[in-house]
Amino acid sequence: MDSVKNKTASTQAVGDKKLGWSKSDTVWVLGLYGTAVGAGTLFLPINAGVGGLIPLLVMTILALPMTYFAHRGMTRFVLSSSNPGADITEVVEEHFGAGMGKVITLLYFFAIYPILLVYSVALTNTVESFMQFQLGIEPPARAVLAFVLIVALMAIVRLGEQLIVKAMSVLVFPFVAVLLMLAMYLVPYWNGSIFDHVIPTQAEGGLSTVFMAVWLILPVMVFSFNHSPVISSFAVAKQKNTVSRQRSSVHAFLRAATS
Repeated sequence: MDSVKNKTASTQAVGDKKLGWSKSDTVWVLGLYGTAVGAGTLFLPINAGVGGLIPLLVMTILALPMTYFAHRGMTRFVLSSSNPGADITEVVEEHFGAGMGKVITLLYFFAIYPILLVYSVALTNTVESFMQFQLGIEPPARAVLAFVLIVALMAIVRLGEQLIVKAMSVLVFPFVAVLLMLAMYLVPYWNGSIFDHVIPTQAEGGLSTVFMAVWLILPVMVFSFNHSPVISSFAVAKQKNTVSRQRSSVHAFLRAATS
């Protein structure tokens, strides 16, 4: 009897034990990095740098808490469902009812849809420029090119979540390498002009100019560090992965205990 109790207690301890870092965690970290920071590289530096040093420092301080706590709250909301494996649309309906759930889901769609439009335009512009100036070939009509690119992206989505996340995590490495090379290349062009006028003069608008710059940069920063479109999939995938790893640990313990 005591041995059974000991086995049960040990099994619960294994289930409650915090799991260590896994390969899946690394893949998702790199995937999440690729989903948002790519857009940040395109849109954030220019908007942040134009405002001067103070807005840049303010954004640096606000970036971590705004990004971390917002996405942690969203992840916890997805995991709050009584049905393991439910995505954000199902969780919304469970907590707020079918009618309000549809309204919130629609708002969630409109929050993500502009991001898709921005990415689609940026991707079309980039591919068109690459074909014209790097490859030296005449790109097709813009409408045709945009249609082909969107269809290609949708085809990739059909391949499944795991393949997409792994592909994004792999693409992060050349992306980071290119950023580092560009940063090193631009070192000789650094100068201290940003420190010359930390606070604008009264003729330039004074502190009101700084506040306005911060206000205008905030939406760009939120967009640049926005992982919300993939948070639902991330939460569900990690929930399944954690349960699977806990079961494997319990099974391994039981095999060792009963052998």
